Amino acid sequence: MNRSIIIGAVIAGLALAMLFIRPDMRAPNTSDERVFRMTLSNEPPTLDWNLATDSVSFTVLINLMEGLTEYDEALRPRPAAARSWEVSPDGRVYRFHLSEDARWSDGKPVTAGDFEYSWKRLLNPKTAAEYAYFLYDIVGAEDYNTGKVHDPESVGVRALNDRTLEVRLRKPIVFFPSITTFMVTFPLRRDVVEKFGERWTEPGTIVTNGPFVLDEWRHEYKLTLRPNPYYNGPRPALGTVVMFIVNESTTALTLYETGDLEMAHLPPEAIAAYLGKPEYITAPLLRGYYYGFNVEKPPFTDPRLRRAFSMAIDRREFPAILKRGEIPSSFWIPPGMPYHNPAIGPPFDPKAARTLLAEAGYPSGLGFPTVTAAFNTGPENSLIAENLQAQWKRNLGLDVRLDNQEWKVYLQGLQTDPPPLFRLGWGADYPDPDNFMNLFTSTSGNNRTRWKNARYDELIRSAAADPDPARRQAAYDEAQRILLETDAAIMPLFVATQNWLVKPYVRGLRINALELLDLKNVHLERP
Repeated sequence: MNRSIIIGAVIAGLALAMLFIRPDMRAPNTSDERVFRMTLSNEPPTLDWNLATDSVSFTVLINLMEGLTEYDEALRPRPAAARSWEVSPDGRVYRFHLSEDARWSDGKPVTAGDFEYSWKRLLNPKTAAEYAYFLYDIVGAEDYNTGKVHDPESVGVRALNDRTLEVRLRKPIVFFPSITTFMVTFPLRRDVVEKFGERWTEPGTIVTNGPFVLDEWRHEYKLTLRPNPYYNGPRPALGTVVMFIVNESTTALTLYETGDLEMAHLPPEAIAAYLGKPEYITAPLLRGYYYGFNVEKPPFTDPRLRRAFSMAIDRREFPAILKRGEIPSSFWIPPGMPYHNPAIGPPFDPKAARTLLAEAGYPSGLGFPTVTAAFNTGPENSLIAENLQAQWKRNLGLDVRLDNQEWKVYLQGLQTDPPPLFRLGWGADYPDPDNFMNLFTSTSGNNRTRWKNARYDELIRSAAADPDPARRQAAYDEAQRILLETDAAIMPLFVATQNWLVKPYVRGLRINALELLDLKNVHLERP
């Protein structure tokens, strides 16, 4: 890498950092203070865990809250708020038994009723939760969420008593305990929500049951977490966690280098400078990066055009420009996840892509309408968008405009009126291919493509309930071919890696493929 590029990036980051740094960031961080400082790339859109959909919110919430289960180091679900569970012989009924020591941050017991309320609030159509579909395999859940049934009692989740939660499924789900690790299934206090309304997630009103509590939230600047004195588990060794909101990765790098952070994401342009150093940590991610089409908006109502755009992309270029060990992918189920198949996905074939373009009525791109590719602000996203723009020009002869938007604005647009062509990523919420494939079913609240395919939906439903590995593999292979090759609703680009800088005195931090940044076991050992 050109050393002048690195120096230039650091100088630019330093200038931004000097504008960003406030006196409280420059306070000394001694071992007595036990302060862990890190960054978030954006302001969390919400800390209402029924409504949260993004990884930024999840990073905060996983340290504030605890579900029925959590992952061990091998990403297997283990007891958390639930001390145990049992499953009926037919695999359709789960009974979770809560720990008697589970407490909220105000000292009140965590009850099975708190889970029942949370799950039914998630499913309530008035909540408009995008992750409601996560619970659709519960008896009555889909009908209640879609308004076909109005009685929440029809949903197959109920508190048998304060310590026992019963869940009735409409079919066996082989990965159901993994679903209960995810933030939208965390318990929720009805009295807090009803008393404070939209303000219930603010410091002083929010009540949580995880290892930390929200002590401060200075919007667009920082969140401060402190240990929860009532946590059902060992008290965290950290006295304070400060999460600064820093949009620019070069600014975060400068703050790390000046000693103002214990941990930071390492931007692509600086990776070469840290290779081989012990503070540099890289690890794979169960996270795919893709561009999607709104199939209801011209010109991408025509699947031939969608296939042409996808086949005009040489995905090998992305690791070359990002330099973080990304894996080029035209498949969707990532490596490291069961039922991954690297042979699936459209090939890079500019000639075939141009033929499809002509068949759709645009020979050599003549008469093709103006198309805009939308993406959210970030140096990585800009590099990728500019590369795609160049490839579509080079391989199809098309001029594609770029629209760079701030994250909250971008998310709102995707929810209300997705653009014809847009960037998104997906990180696994649980390590089963259902989590990646369910995303594009017709009932998924996170499916921004507006694409629907009955055969695809059928395949995903059957695979989720099938314990036979060979049949699951066949179902996911066929579903991926429909999604990526036949209908081409999305264009996968690469599977991501994660790159961190962590101070050598930080101990107990575990980096995993789900990018779950759980800080409860972290401690500081300064020389």
